Amino acid sequence: MIRSVITGTGSALPAKCVTNAELAERVDTSDDWIVERTGIRQRYIADEHEFTSTLATKAARAALEAAGIDASEIGLIVLATATPDHTFPATATQVQAALGCGGGIAFDVQAVCSGFLYALATADSMLRTSMAQKALVIGAETFSRILDWEDRTTCVLFGDGAGAVVLEAQDVAGDGPGILASRLHAEGTHKDMLYVDGGPSTTGTVGHLRMKGREVFRHAVVNLADVLKEVLADTDLDAGDIDWVVPHQANARILDATARKLDLPAEKVVVTVDRHANTSAASVPLALDTAVRDGRIKAGDLVMFEAMGGGFTWGASLARM
Repeated sequence: MIRSVITGTGSALPAKCVTNAELAERVDTSDDWIVERTGIRQRYIADEHEFTSTLATKAARAALEAAGIDASEIGLIVLATATPDHTFPATATQVQAALGCGGGIAFDVQAVCSGFLYALATADSMLRTSMAQKALVIGAETFSRILDWEDRTTCVLFGDGAGAVVLEAQDVAGDGPGILASRLHAEGTHKDMLYVDGGPSTTGTVGHLRMKGREVFRHAVVNLADVLKEVLADTDLDAGDIDWVVPHQANARILDATARKLDLPAEKVVVTVDRHANTSAASVPLALDTAVRDGRIKAGDLVMFEAMGGGFTWGASLARM
């Protein structure tokens, strides 16, 4: 059967790392307050010369190197971001130009923190229907550009970064590698719980991120547990078969609560929120690359990806590496 196989991963972070103690010098907060509520200890913040496109390009190059292929072989780029360089053109086209692989398909998807899951499922469908043979799926964000730095309940939560994977359509056996199943959902009635109060159509401004944290937490735990069960049901597997869960790195409490709801041992959950904070669409591929490069995730492992973001949007994908 034809499956989309992950053959390389890569990531990129801005040069500047900001610790909780450093953040407390400009915001009414403390290291203890942040760690206790979120598990975050530091985050990376882009400077004026670092953009979503440059971080995405750097992550893409690392993924291409890991896959051992040239950029010219890429026929599809799907880039997930809620913080594009421009309203248009798509940031994916800027990455395509920087990599020198023009002529193929390149576009952005916007599902906020679930963006990488939406991009992965989209690219998977396109590869399996022969619209391309090899793809780059990227999550990249510069969320620091849309934070209200006077609001300590939100500005301490987020960071900037990018992660990428190379997907290749391969003819594999039933127990071989590749994406096994994906499920995506959205519920627009909850928009006011997590949103940015601006936009070109409504205000003509960029705006700032606004969030009702407790309500988001409650929905996240339920929705993520449910969608993971859906993907497992699609593949006739159970939680005990999973080698690793690579979740959206929103908050340590959400990660812990979701794992408990599924009876998943904490040691099977890849956690990078302490180092990177919430990087929105970048968080899943950034965490994946971290775990691949430090040797935790290996060939043959069964890995579950999951995320929930503003909209609300949420989803999960199961892949054998």
